[in-house]
Amino acid sequence: MLNDKLKNYNLILASGSPRRQQFFKDLDLDFEIRLKPVKEEYPDRLTHFEISNYLAQLKALPFKDELKDNDILITSDTIVWHNNKAMGKPRDAKEAFEMIKSYSQTTHEVITSVCFTTTTYEKTIHAITKVTFKALTNQEINHYIQTAKPYDKAGAYGIQEWIGQIGVTKLEGSYFNVMGLPVHLLYKTLIDITEKK
Repeated sequence: MLNDKLKNYNLILASGSPRRQQFFKDLDLDFEIRLKPVKEEYPDRLTHFEISNYLAQLKALPFKDELKDNDILITSDTIVWHNNKAMGKPRDAKEAFEMIKSYSQTTHEVITSVCFTTTTYEKTIHAITKVTFKALTNQEINHYIQTAKPYDKAGAYGIQEWIGQIGVTKLEGSYFNVMGLPVHLLYKTLIDITEKK
């Protein structure tokens, strides 16, 4: 259905994430993948969804001069917000352990921002999901890190993986947002864009 509305557009996903790419395939969208390196740094003054919004917009910058009239570029960024700070991707097993341990018996927020860019239009949306973990043992955390190697994931875990299956006790918001894309908002915004023109 959405693909019909987008038939006059060229959808570009600027993400190497296999999870985000799969969401686009599941929506039966025709799209191409374009990747450009971006240094993911943000000003210290930013907090919460301001960080993911900024990074999603930053990822769009290298593409702006090459966009054609019918292109829709989609960039996104996910962070975990916990104890008033952003948890990025862990650099090593020690950092991954510390991140996951801090979630034990607490609730954190997963925030994903998505930036939609055309030659005439830019819109950034975000979704927030609250995730609560049970008390995690050191053994459970180490097992997950050794078997899943979660170094490509914001906040050091994937909710769809073992640690999420055994550890998550409560979820408020979009499950798919925690996986890296608020699909319901992606769908709505793409429809809005096609109806604007």
